[in-house]
Amino acid sequence: MADRRALDAISRIERALARIEVAASRPAPALPLQDSEEHRRLRVAHDRLRQRVTGVIGEIDRMIAKTEPG
Repeated sequence: MADRRALDAISRIERALARIEVAASRPAPALPLQDSEEHRRLRVAHDRLRQRVTGVIGEIDRMIAKTEPG
């Protein structure tokens, strides 16, 4: 009985691996080209965050420059 259960489990694993291989061989779906409102909002938020980070890095650079002898 245990041998049969083990063989059944191995068979299920082999079938699952076959499905994974088929799925992995398919090309990835193309991203939609639509510029959704959510995408636009995320892009705006990203740009704002990038500007803030750039400003803070500039401040850090200026503080470091003030402490360096020279």
